[in-house]
Amino acid sequence: MRGEVVVTNANRDPIKIELLKNALTAIADEMAVTMVRTARSLPIKEALDFSTGLLNADGALIAQGLCLPLHMGSFPPTMTSILTDYKDDIRPGDVFATNDPYLGGGTHLPDIYIFVPIFMSDTLIGFAATIGHHTDIGGRVAGGNACDNTEIYQEGVRIPPLRIAKEGQLDEMFLKLMRANVRVPQKVLGDIMASIAACRRGESGLQALADRYGIAALRASTLDLIDYAEELTRAELLELPDGQWEFEDFLDDDGFQENPIRIAATLVKTNDELTVDFRGTDPQVKGSINMPFSFTVSSVYACIRSVMDPSIPNNEGFFRPITVIAEPGSFVHCTHPAPVAARGLGASRVTDCVWGALAQMLPDKVFACCVQGDYGVTIAGYTDDGAPFVSLEFLFSGWGGRPDKDGIDGLSSLAVNYSNTPAEILEVEQPLRIERYQFRADTGGAGKFRGAVGLEREYRLVEANDAILQVRGDRQKVGPFGLHGGKAGAKAGNLLNPDSDSPSVPPGKFMMTLKKGESFRAQLAGAGGWGNPFERDPAFVLDDVLNEKVSLECALEEYGVAIDSIQMAVNEEETMRLRKAACA
Repeated sequence: MRGEVVVTNANRDPIKIELLKNALTAIADEMAVTMVRTARSLPIKEALDFSTGLLNADGALIAQGLCLPLHMGSFPPTMTSILTDYKDDIRPGDVFATNDPYLGGGTHLPDIYIFVPIFMSDTLIGFAATIGHHTDIGGRVAGGNACDNTEIYQEGVRIPPLRIAKEGQLDEMFLKLMRANVRVPQKVLGDIMASIAACRRGESGLQALADRYGIAALRASTLDLIDYAEELTRAELLELPDGQWEFEDFLDDDGFQENPIRIAATLVKTNDELTVDFRGTDPQVKGSINMPFSFTVSSVYACIRSVMDPSIPNNEGFFRPITVIAEPGSFVHCTHPAPVAARGLGASRVTDCVWGALAQMLPDKVFACCVQGDYGVTIAGYTDDGAPFVSLEFLFSGWGGRPDKDGIDGLSSLAVNYSNTPAEILEVEQPLRIERYQFRADTGGAGKFRGAVGLEREYRLVEANDAILQVRGDRQKVGPFGLHGGKAGAKAGNLLNPDSDSPSVPPGKFMMTLKKGESFRAQLAGAGGWGNPFERDPAFVLDDVLNEKVSLECALEEYGVAIDSIQMAVNEEETMRLRKAACA
C-alpha cells in the first residue's frame, strides 16, 4: 500500500530500514540548507538551482536532498568518472570537481559537481555530493546559457574529473584558473565554497551514522536500502498496466534554423520493467539546446518518480527497473563536440514527452503539459561603477490542469522544483528594475481543470550602459498540450521596449545589446488544460474572471459560461443553454 513500510525481505528490520532512510534524507536536506545559507549567487540561494546527495563508497546514490528532481539521476555518472580516474588514490581531505558532459558525465558546464570523500577510521564509507548552477562559467557569452554556441569549446571552462583539494587544502592553481576565466569570480568561487561547506555537513552526518551503527553495519544497511528501493519500485510497476504508449512533442527551433525539433518517446511496460525509448527523435542540432544522454536519463527518472509512491527511497535502487534508450548523435544523446549550454530547454520537452506517454498509461495521475523552464533570461555587462554583473533567471508559468484540480499558477514543474527570485532581491543585487511581473489573462489552457495562466516579467536596464541580453525561449509556435479534451495553453512571446513608440518582437532565441533605459518583456505560455472545458464548474469560471485570469469573452467562448457583467454573477439559464447547444 502506498505510503506504508512494506517488508519484502523477511530478514529486514522494517523499523531500522525506515530510520536509516529518514536519517540519510535528513543529512542530505541539511546539506541543502547549508548551501542556501552560504551561497553567493541568486540562482542557488534564491532559485534553488542545486541539489545535494550522498553516495556509498562504490559511488551508488543512497540519498538525495531537497531541490531538483531533475538532478536525481546525474550524480552516479559523474561519480563514476571520479572513481574511474582516482579510485586507488582517494584520501581524507580530498575534494573532487567536474562539470564536463563528455569527460565527466555532467549535464552542462554551468553545473559544477563537487564530491567530498567521507572516511571513518581510514576507511572510505561514502561521498557527499552537490551540484550547483553557477552564474557564469566563462565562455563567449556571460551566464553560460547562450543558444547560439555551436560547439562546447565556446561554452566556458571545462573541468574534467579533477582533484581540487588535498589534505584539506584547496588547490590554488584551480582557484586562479577559475578566477581568471569567469566574469563574477566572487560569486562563482563563493558558490564553490558553499558547495564544499554543504559536503562537509554531509561528511559529519554520515560519520555520525557510522559511529552509531558501525562501519560494516552501515554499509550493509545502505546496500539493503538500495535493494529495498528497487523492490518497492518493481512491486509498484507490477501493479501498473503492461503495454506500449507513444508521444511526441516539438521544440520551436534551435535558434539557427526555423525547423521544429521532434522528440519522440515510446514507453514500454512489461511486468516489473519500464523502458523509455527515444529512437525516432531528430538528430542533434547546431544550437546549444542539445541533451547529453546523462541528462536525458535523469529527466526520465524525474518523470517516472513523480507518478510513483513518494515513500520509495530516492536512491540507486529506484533506477534499476528503468531503461532509457537513445541513438548516439540524436538530440537526446548528443555527441562531442555538440554544444549543450541551454540543454535545460531540451529537458523541458523531454519531460513533456515522457509525461505525455505516462498520461496514456495512467490517465488519472498525470497533469496536462506544464510550462517548465522554456524561458531563460540573461542580462550581463558592467554597472555604471565599472563592476561586472551577470543576471541569470529561468522563468516558469505553472502546472497543467490536473485530473482533479486546476494547475497551480506561477509554480515550476515537478521535475524542476525551482523557487521564484523575488523582484526586490533582484533589484538590490543587479542594475535592473522589474517593471512588470503578472499573470497573462486568457492564457491558461481551457479544461474541466484549467492550466496555469502564463506569466510575464519585464526587465529594464537602469544602472548600466550597454549590456548583453540573451534569451532562451520556446513555445512560440506550439502551445503546451492539453489532455483528455483539455485545450493547449496560449503561446509564448517576446517584446522589446513594449511601451515605446517602436516596440519590436524578437524571436524565441536571440542575443542583442540592451541599452540603458531599454526593457525586455518575456511573455510565457500558459499551461495545458485537463478535461472538457464545458464540464468546468461555472463557479470556478466566475472565480477566474473575478481574479482576472479569464475574461468575460473567454468564459463565454471557451467554457460556455455566461456572466452578467454588471452583477458579476453566472447567468445559469444562459449557461445551461450554451452548453446544451454545444453538445447537440
